[in-house]
Amino acid sequence: MEKNANPANRLTVQAAQAHILEKTFPLGTESVTLPSSLGRVLAEDIRANRDLPPYDVSAMDGFAVYAADLAEAPQSLLVIEDIKAGDTPKMALQSGQCARIMTGASMPAGADAVVRVEDTREQGDGRIEFLVSAKPSTDVRYRGENMRTGEVVLTPGEAVTPGVVGVLATVKQAQVTVYRKPRVAILSNGDELESLEESFDPRKIPDANSYALMAQVQSLGIEPTLLGIARDKPDELARFLKRGLACDVLLISGGTSVGVHDHVRPTLKALGVDMHFWRVEMRPGHPVAFGTKGQTLVFCLPGNPVSSMVCFEQLALPALRRLMGHRHLFRRTIPARLAQAVKTKPGRTEFIRATLARDASGIYTATPAASQSSGDIRSVARADALIVAPATSGSLSAGTTVTAQLLDAALFQDAPDMG
Repeated sequence: MEKNANPANRLTVQAAQAHILEKTFPLGTESVTLPSSLGRVLAEDIRANRDLPPYDVSAMDGFAVYAADLAEAPQSLLVIEDIKAGDTPKMALQSGQCARIMTGASMPAGADAVVRVEDTREQGDGRIEFLVSAKPSTDVRYRGENMRTGEVVLTPGEAVTPGVVGVLATVKQAQVTVYRKPRVAILSNGDELESLEESFDPRKIPDANSYALMAQVQSLGIEPTLLGIARDKPDELARFLKRGLACDVLLISGGTSVGVHDHVRPTLKALGVDMHFWRVEMRPGHPVAFGTKGQTLVFCLPGNPVSSMVCFEQLALPALRRLMGHRHLFRRTIPARLAQAVKTKPGRTEFIRATLARDASGIYTATPAASQSSGDIRSVARADALIVAPATSGSLSAGTTVTAQLLDAALFQDAPDMG
């Protein structure tokens, strides 16, 4: 039975997100090779297969010493051995002796500290003058300091980043168990749409939504299937929808309003989709719907391109990340100061496209796009973030601190900032 059809029961954004996630669970698992694991999500505990370091090693190029010999400086010691990384020390240090040692090389018996080569001076007679004193443990990395045999070093739900790949290689995890990627289908609906392959027709509207949604899905590491454009004919629409419902997630753009030519909702219902809501108190994106058929999630997104993309960010993206096994489901937010006043209408959470910059004091400022039209796709292309204006906020004055939801987790800047 269709729920939330009464306008009085429309959901807040947070309630809609919670309702979707209640019906969303990580998919099954699969094994992939280490080189193919980047961007996936671990589905198993990863344990260390050895102590690391496997023995006490030097953290610097320098000289292994017995710290008590260098309680005061300067002091001279006799070099008895050169130890490279991978060598097994052959001699134990006695008082008054030292060993030349490279970074990562095994510490010889009798040594308990390393003095950097920069703090020494060659004397030319097999002896080294130490210009600084030494304390036990200085520049020594001890066996098992980084990981111990059998220790859990990575856990399920961790995203495989370049650093995680390094850990996996360290423990020689050639095969990695990860959560399966969801199969996502994307469908546009409407007689007014012109596909990328069709001849130019000035009376038609280009199907930007299919490709914008495709890119949003791809940015999560998922390759979706583009179903194309379903025209406003129930039989044709049903054929497209049946294909989409065979996937884990179906994203439908357009045709979800209540006009006599909007067939998506009744056709989904006829195909056995349980529609859970079809309005959310948000702007842009008010006419958005969500349903399920078995384990398949169905998102009915508005036809306006900005509305479609904003609804994806707020509602579909968290669900896709949960399906993938991620722990962190939502875009990162930062505080920012409004560069200019913004007019909003109470009653709906508004998502305002904006660019971000840092002022002289290091504070982020958010400048709203000149156009906030839900049909202006260029305003999304140029936006760094969405300013989140709560439903209770009303208009916001310049200088107000707002929440800015970053649109890209891999944002770059023009120059380095080292503090």
